[in-house]
Amino acid sequence: MTTFKIAQDATFKANVAIPRVGGDSVLVPFEFKYRDRAELAELFTGWQERSAKDQELFKARGADLTLVEVTEAQMSLEFDQVKDLVVGWGFDDPFEDEAIRALILTSVGAGKAIVDAYQAAFRAAREGN
Repeated sequence: MTTFKIAQDATFKANVAIPRVGGDSVLVPFEFKYRDRAELAELFTGWQERSAKDQELFKARGADLTLVEVTEAQMSLEFDQVKDLVVGWGFDDPFEDEAIRALILTSVGAGKAIVDAYQAAFRAAREGN
């Protein structure tokens, strides 16, 4: 008889297709922090609330709003999302703040790809049961 524990492992691994300008995406292995359903809801709610506040600030700035401000806000959110989800990766660069910022700055869509891969891992687990 096969046995297993109910508790999930603290981390899980998944490949992420990191977009590259002018070329094909590169599959990079990532190690993610596991969160239970309640923790996920809290985390994603926080991101939604932050995005809503950013949108209110953008609206208040009106015609004075610059593309630089919008881009900086988006990169800041993506940096925090990567920090919230990832504990390691397969890049040659060490997983540290400077490298995360470099990834977000140089790879448009990397942050979204990482969040999408995280969510896809949970979808696959849910659909497999």
